[in-house]
Amino acid sequence: MAKAKGQAKVVKRENQVYSSRVVRSEFGNYWRTSLTRSGYVVYTATRNDAKVTVLLSTGASKLLVFPRGGKVLVGGGGVSHYSKPHVAIDL
Repeated sequence: MAKAKGQAKVVKRENQVYSSRVVRSEFGNYWRTSLTRSGYVVYTATRNDAKVTVLLSTGASKLLVFPRGGKVLVGGGGVSHYSKPHVAIDL
């Protein structure tokens, strides 16, 4: 469903969330990357307002905004875990 021009975007504060529908994630500046023994890639926000744009398999896109220390764990098959709290904005 397309949004009409000028329609307000949905902004939500989310707690611990995971998704198995992530097709692609684009990380902005202010992220540090590491790898766990189990194979997850861990992105850690190094500053407040660190941003990630996520494309879901449904075709929806979201902008996720994290505080410093926020984490995104990315595994195989499109599985992603997002630490709390963060802000999700529907694009």
